Amino acid sequence: MFQILVIDDDPAVRILLKRMLERQGYEVVAVSNGEEGIKQACTGDPALIICDWIMPGMSGLEVCQRIKADPKLSTTFFILLTSLDSVADRVKGLDAGADDFITKPIEHNELQARVRAGLRLHHLSRDLQNQKLILEAELAEAAEYVRSLLPPPMTKPFSIDFCFIPSRQLGGDCLDYYWLDPDYLAIYLLDTAGHGLRATLPSISVLNLLRSRALKSLNYYQPSEVLKALNDTFQMNYQNDKYFTIWYGVYNRVQRQLIYSSAGHPPAILLSPKSTNSAEVKLLRTPGMPVGMFPQVKYVDGFCSIEENSTLYIFSDGVYEITKSDGTLWGLDAFIKMLVGLKHPQNCQLNQIVNQLMAVNPQEVFDDDLSILQMKFD
Repeated sequence: MFQILVIDDDPAVRILLKRMLERQGYEVVAVSNGEEGIKQACTGDPALIICDWIMPGMSGLEVCQRIKADPKLSTTFFILLTSLDSVADRVKGLDAGADDFITKPIEHNELQARVRAGLRLHHLSRDLQNQKLILEAELAEAAEYVRSLLPPPMTKPFSIDFCFIPSRQLGGDCLDYYWLDPDYLAIYLLDTAGHGLRATLPSISVLNLLRSRALKSLNYYQPSEVLKALNDTFQMNYQNDKYFTIWYGVYNRVQRQLIYSSAGHPPAILLSPKSTNSAEVKLLRTPGMPVGMFPQVKYVDGFCSIEENSTLYIFSDGVYEITKSDGTLWGLDAFIKMLVGLKHPQNCQLNQIVNQLMAVNPQEVFDDDLSILQMKFD
């Protein structure tokens, strides 16, 4: 049975409303002022509230604002009882959160119809809220599953750390690193077009495909061949029109050589120390269209020797495509300048960089997924 709360300072109106509604089979609780009404609403969780607009102490508008501000009561249907019928007054009531109005003197059939309509909407709102909670819980489980697939930080024989901040619970970025054999380490980061679940699924598919080395005839030591195989496998015509960018590299720790290839992805940044407080910057990027966008795309390899105490950064475009408070885009050049400007760059921890990115971003969350991987070679 639905509970209806009546809040009115006039005893005659309280009695009238209580009798009319109880005859319709509703459970009715009536109180005489706004403070009591809020207390009763918090303890009784009514489906619908009928509240007088003009009362001594707390007005009906104030009661409405307090009720609607409470997440537990946000779906409660709120009707303002008033003798005010101007457009300006109704706009003021709607702005306060009121769902409907009943004009005095109260007409019996109108009251019944508005209460029935209000209870239907409350029931629909409550169902939607419950479904939203279920969906959020399932997305949280999915996000936890995605996090469980990401590799743990590495400390030996060199340091690898990363940060992944999705713009929603689920994001389209993904990264991984693993040993192909005792001397060769594969490392990559990809960014699927879009956000949310539709972007996450292709990312996880790529991660599982590469980690399991399911393409048996593929030379995983040759980045350009890996990207070509991914492009053949994940054509967007067969993947819900989703394509992705990727930077893929293989590091030979004995020869200290990095071979890499990229598909429409931002360049990796290699910082090699020139002195205690400065570093040489190399942008590691090769030409190539994003994976899945076109068939028969050619990818090429790049080569780089790694000097001692060098640091490699691989990242998605969410790291630098940040809209600042003045409306301008921060950009890749500004991000590189920030990295170069780090004091003792070879000793910089990844969380220091992420904190600076958060300081640049004026919003609570980033517009795009943010992924950044830091690899310190010594």
